Formats: sequence, structure tokens, C-alpha cells
Amino acid sequence: MRTSLIALALALTAGGASAKVRPSAMISDNMVLQQNASARIFGSADPGSTVTVTPSWNNKPYSTTTDRTGQWCLAIDTPGGSFDKHTITISDGEPITVGNVLVGEVWLASGQSNMQMPLKGFPGCCTEGGYDEIASSRRQADKVRFFTVPLTQSYTPVDTVNASWAVPSPETSTEFSALAWHLAKRMSDVLDVPVGIVSAAYGGAKVESWTPRELLETYKDVSLDPKDIEPMVHYLRPMLMYNAMFVPISNYTYKGILWYQGCSNVSTWQTYAERLEAMVKHWRDRIAIGDIPFYSVEIAPYEYGDPSEQGKAPLLREAQRKAVERIPNSGIICTNDLVKPYERFNIHPADKAAVGKRLCDLVLNKTYGKKQFPVESPRYKSHKFKDGAAWVAIDSPCDGICRNYDIQGFEVAGADKVFHPADSVWLHWQTNEMVVSSKEVPQPVAVRYGWRDFMPGNLHAGNYLPLIPFRTDDWE
Repeated sequence: MRTSLIALALALTAGGASAKVRPSAMISDNMVLQQNASARIFGSADPGSTVTVTPSWNNKPYSTTTDRTGQWCLAIDTPGGSFDKHTITISDGEPITVGNVLVGEVWLASGQSNMQMPLKGFPGCCTEGGYDEIASSRRQADKVRFFTVPLTQSYTPVDTVNASWAVPSPETSTEFSALAWHLAKRMSDVLDVPVGIVSAAYGGAKVESWTPRELLETYKDVSLDPKDIEPMVHYLRPMLMYNAMFVPISNYTYKGILWYQGCSNVSTWQTYAERLEAMVKHWRDRIAIGDIPFYSVEIAPYEYGDPSEQGKAPLLREAQRKAVERIPNSGIICTNDLVKPYERFNIHPADKAAVGKRLCDLVLNKTYGKKQFPVESPRYKSHKFKDGAAWVAIDSPCDGICRNYDIQGFEVAGADKVFHPADSVWLHWQTNEMVVSSKEVPQPVAVRYGWRDFMPGNLHAGNYLPLIPFRTDDWE
């Protein structure tokens, strides 16, 4: 009979007995292991003891010896993914069994609040369709599993978290990341294997919050002195989320990383690309599986109120794309079209389903070779000015442009550098150019699209992916 890890721990505590082998919180009932991999199993036991791990799919024992602190880690060979349920026996002389184990694809989802935002929503910020997903979530019980890391902070690295793997149900799914939920459902449907999501996101966190001490010590604008950190708003503190929420899950075996973060860095956009690149390199080194995929989400349109942030969101989005150019095996999706006009002052847009599905398509195309899912947004190619208009060539990788009326999001400026909304935008079919003009600007010298904190556009390619915001000038 399968022994419950929780019941076993309680029994040992009550009886005053010495602890048995203790797997990490991540190595627990309902877990998902990465398929066709050397998946790491780890935990603690008495120093110098031998720990043996035996998975049910091959009944092969894998053994290791704990180090002087009692820590142990070994890798087991996993089969191809399926919806079969497995067990894993872990023993240092007294066996315990982890049950209801699935083998499929495992992704780490991290960042700040728009990745954290649960199916039930935040106070004052609803998740569109969230409760419908919660009501039907039990249908995904054998297809999707979540390990949600609680919001914690630490000045020093920790080796455990107070969390466990959850099977979807109306009772458990309310706190699941809505974006990651929609991604996982779609991924499981397409790949026909289970999907495990390890969710470690902290609302408001900066990229420096997820960065280790050794990197932060090289940043002159970051103090790691507790007397400077403690007065800070909790979500802006550097390093503490890295220590408490990433380090203890970094030993798990992942297929890749999903990232949605940047809103709290808009006022420091100048350093973002370099620091995100450094963070990703460190994370990959720590996870130690090579340059695993890193896929990110462009921050959504939002009207920032702080004077230090106003007008900086387009520059942060530009920095996000520069980071992706610098980071090997990475990609980013555009979200400029995925907000409603009434969400101008809501930093948490309600439509997480569209974001999750668009991010999933990027993963499916780039990592799993599912080229039937388009991922290339149309983007600025070149421009010229003639006859009082800007002629903007669009590089559209899929079936041209699918909108030729009521096109919103373009602005033009003259030599005075004052931008005015375009009052005429039309598509020149023969050349695939957008002809953009404003009666307020008889001689335009610059054109922008979606280049404001909040300026949703509605121009899409034939694949219905949005035109990426751009500028032809270098004014700030």
C-alpha cells in the first residue's frame, strides 16, 4: 500500500523517531517529471547514508550517498511522456513511496504579478473567464499539474519551500497562474503528454529581485545592506526572491523557462537588457542543463502614474527585445493588442488566456518544431517620407497585412518632435507599405506605432499576430 509522505512525517514526529530519508518538497505525490531525460531526484537524510531511488517504469535502482550535511541528489532515466501513473520508491533502509507521478513536459514560470495572477484574479483585477476555468479544471487532473512556490524572501539561499504538487480541481486551481494554466492546457493538448508547471512569481518584483548576490555586487546602484533593503517596498527588494523562491527549485529538471516581468524596471530601462541577460545565464548555470529555452512576454500597455516611469514603458519593451537578441535560445511575444481601452490604469489585463496561448505557440513552434503554429509578428522594415506622408514598409512573414481600415496606433512628428495621432492610415497593397499622415504634420520626419505607455494597436498580419511597436527616431 502506498505510504503518504505527509502521514509518515506526522507519525515520525508523534513517535519521536529519527527522521527517514526526506525528499525535497518538489519530489512528492502528483509530481510531473521531464520526459526522456536524466531527471534529478533530491532531498536529505542522515549524513553518510545510502539513498536508493527506484521508479516503477523500469524498476531500476539508482543509488547515491549523502554528503556531510545530509544532502543527496541523483538522476533517474525517464521514459517518453504518457498519461500513465507511476510510483517512485525512495529508501535509506526504510522506504517511502511517491505516488501519482506523471512523465511529460516541465516548465518553470517566473517573473512578477502578470505571471503570478491566479485564475481567481486579484482584488480589483479580474481574470477573464477565470471561474469558468476553475469550475472545469478537474478535467485536466491527469494532464496538468502545478507546483506553486509561496511568496517568500530570504537574505541567504534556502534549500526548501513550503509547497506541494497540486492536481487540478475546483478546490485547488483557484491559485494557479492563469497565464501558465492556459499555456499548459494547450501544450498538453498538442503534445499529448502531461505538463507540469513550477510557478515561482512575485508581484512587483524587479529583475534584481531574481538575481544572486555575486551579480548584484557588481551593480553600483544596488545596495545589499539590510538597512537599505528593509525600508524598501517588499516587492522591490533585490536578491531576496532569488534566495527564497528560485534557489530551492533550481535543482529540478526543466524543459525551459517562461518569463513575464519588467513593469517594475521601467524607470531603469537602460540597464534591463544587460541584467536580464546576466540573470538568465546564471539561472541556466544553476539549473545545469545547458541553454534551455527562455521565452518571455512583452509588458502590457499601461498608463504609468509615477513621473519617473511615465513614457518609459516603450523603452523597457525595446530593452526586452534587445535582451532576447542577446540571450541564446530565447524568444518573446508581443501583447500590444491584448488589452481593453478601460484597462488603461490596470496593470493586470484580464485576458490571460490569449497571452498564455500565444506564449504556448511560441514554445510549440520553437522548442517542439510545431511549425503550424505561427509565431513571427509583423515588424517595421523601413520607411521613407514623400508627399507629406510616412511610407512604412512592414516585414510581414505570414500572408501580408489583414487590416486596411480603422488602423489605430500610428503617430507622426515634424521637426518640432511633437507627435500627433495619424488621421489617415492606409495599406498600399502593391508594396505592403502603410501610408501614414496627419493634417497637423505637413512635413513628417518621424513615425511611431504603439510607442507610448498605453497605446494598443490593431494592425495584424495574416496569422493574426500584432505589429510590434516601433519608432523611426531615437528621441527620448
